Amino acid sequence: MENPLVLTIDFGTQSVRVGLVNKQGEIEALERVKYEPPYFSTKPGYAEQDPDFYFKNLCICTNKIVKNNKNKMDRVIGISMAFFRDSVVPVGKDGKPLRPAILWLDERRAEDKNKLPALNRAIFKLIGMGPTIDLNRKRSMAVWIQENEPELWEKTDKFMFLSTYINKKLVGEFVDSVSCQAGHLPIDFKKGQWYKSDKHIKGSMFGVPGRMLCKLVKAGHVLGTITLEASKETGLPLGMAVFAGGSDKSAETLGLGVVDDKTAAISYGTACTVEVPIEKYSDAEPFLPSYPDIIKGYNLDVQIYRGYWMLNWFIKQFGSKGPTVEEMIVDGKMIEQFNEEMSKIEPGCNGLVLQPYWGPGLRRPLAKGAIVGFSDVHTKMHMYRAIIEGIAFALREGLELFEKKRLHHPVEVLRISGGGSQSDIICQITADIFNRPVSRIQTYECSTLGCAMSAFIAHGDFKNKREASESMIRISKTFQPNPENVKKYDYLFNNVYMKIYPQLKDIYKNIKEFDDQN
Repeated sequence: MENPLVLTIDFGTQSVRVGLVNKQGEIEALERVKYEPPYFSTKPGYAEQDPDFYFKNLCICTNKIVKNNKNKMDRVIGISMAFFRDSVVPVGKDGKPLRPAILWLDERRAEDKNKLPALNRAIFKLIGMGPTIDLNRKRSMAVWIQENEPELWEKTDKFMFLSTYINKKLVGEFVDSVSCQAGHLPIDFKKGQWYKSDKHIKGSMFGVPGRMLCKLVKAGHVLGTITLEASKETGLPLGMAVFAGGSDKSAETLGLGVVDDKTAAISYGTACTVEVPIEKYSDAEPFLPSYPDIIKGYNLDVQIYRGYWMLNWFIKQFGSKGPTVEEMIVDGKMIEQFNEEMSKIEPGCNGLVLQPYWGPGLRRPLAKGAIVGFSDVHTKMHMYRAIIEGIAFALREGLELFEKKRLHHPVEVLRISGGGSQSDIICQITADIFNRPVSRIQTYECSTLGCAMSAFIAHGDFKNKREASESMIRISKTFQPNPENVKKYDYLFNNVYMKIYPQLKDIYKNIKEFDDQN
């Protein structure tokens, strides 16, 4: 086919995008619907949404793109999708949702009343992973539903991520990509399959029996084809192939052209990540997996759970005289005027250093957020910049862990995506903190590009990720580290930031005990 296209579907936390992308990395058409609202909360900290809400918004986009590009649809070789992670849907025997989806932003926690077997807990404690496993159990929405909605759990026939539910609407079967299973489900990422036994020491921690799980397909293979019913609702051609895509972060990594372990992908979104692709499986740390790529291989991954969400939090709490949240983040873009004010603050914020654990991570499940170094020179804008620097410090710590324990060589360059990447100032801060060149590519729609690249490779239009990257990715701007700023950040990173957690970890245990008692 001359000049083929891939139809891409990118489900984000705030919106859904549908695009048509060619082999040169050009997005020939793009439709977007912003969710109104992104989620609802029946209790403080809850984040839920009707699963069919996402499909309805998808249909708005697909019908528009088909209507406005009728002359291009015969060039489409298939569909590839990316999804945000770890958002669950229980369905009954009729295939319909039993309750709203619980999204990854949700802060509820199970009590873990039905403990894992004593032997399992003893093993986890022996290897120093007890708190991590406890957090995984409490974050598992399957465990929460069993404790709080037992009658609903009794009716549950299948338990899945939103990606699986959308696939069912499109191809008529509960089937999903291995790459989309990044979250609290019992998957063996190395083998690309569910754990065979419900009693497996790793798989058992999530509380989901094997009979409730969907069929898995390796990334890049065909999930199925558009059914007659889906064709009528979406406007997509009957029988069009749907390739197994991946998580939003894996799509972003490939879409940045990060195809080897000498390059890392930084994502500054609602959650922030650093990812490094590897060919052979290796745990990022014991019991902390690498996630399958959207086409082939794996990604070492460190996530700051409440990443650039923290900027929204900051504006809501302290920014009443400044821009509103809506003014600050428009279509996922950081308003450069606001960051311009932040740029007047010296690198290192006059000694103000922030540890960004507003949401605990699996590596340090008891950790809390911390800010140290306040004095009378500090303002709200110092705090704002300290958040940006603190997130970059945390990602640098994760990258250096990969380099030391898994890669055994340095990562040379960084590629950057997400809302924060659209600010030159934030990109420069990142280059200075990591002491590496930081590059943006020709578009901010990195997940869209990653979806398209994976489908072109799966279809045989490119031999591998590198060939696809060379054809489809172009560097638009590179930020070089400033030696004077690098020196300041190195000092703060090594002598302040890296010492905060070791000094406070016992205090965090005390805070947990206090919280448990109240």
